[in-house]
Amino acid sequence: MTITYSLIAVTVLVSMYSFNNTKVLGKLINNPYLIDTRKQYYRFLTSGFIHRDHMHLLLNMVTLYFFGGVIEQVFEAIFGQLGGIYFIALYLMAIVISDLPTFYKHRSNPGYSSLGASGGVAAVVFASILLMPLQLICLYFALCIPGFILGTGYLIFSFYKGRKANDSINHDAHLYGALFGFVFCAILYPSSLPHFVEQVLSWRLFD
Repeated sequence: MTITYSLIAVTVLVSMYSFNNTKVLGKLINNPYLIDTRKQYYRFLTSGFIHRDHMHLLLNMVTLYFFGGVIEQVFEAIFGQLGGIYFIALYLMAIVISDLPTFYKHRSNPGYSSLGASGGVAAVVFASILLMPLQLICLYFALCIPGFILGTGYLIFSFYKGRKANDSINHDAHLYGALFGFVFCAILYPSSLPHFVEQVLSWRLFD
């Protein structure tokens, strides 16, 4: 799980440094207006390595720790030496692509900014849901739900909240990061999709 650990380490270090350095935060954050007017495209990626506060950072990194380690090992088992490259591509591409809808929505709004690794983390989580749809995912280590059910609820919630846009959370990044992770993995490993459907159809609430 060395790649997962490395991503976590870099994200924690950059985020912690930016907490007390507004100049660095301003240079790294995703601001669609600056990306559009000044062509600062690097912000699509760098914004995924900074966070709003310690809790935001903790939630994303704990999730990445549990799901990233699993997907990294599964990718290595399936793709061999290319597994690590595919895992990095999944995570970094998701950070960028999950912010594209936000960019097009807010590129004329200089006051809008977003940050966080949620798009990349959501992609990793949904890659695991595609590969292991019946695996239980526990919320706060208490309520455990099959991945495909929790994932469906997550998508519906993110879509609904993204349309309302009445809080400071970039729900669109969550939604499109999750969808990207699912599609990326399905394209990379085509047999995963019929396996997913077969597993979901075989699920019973009470055996």
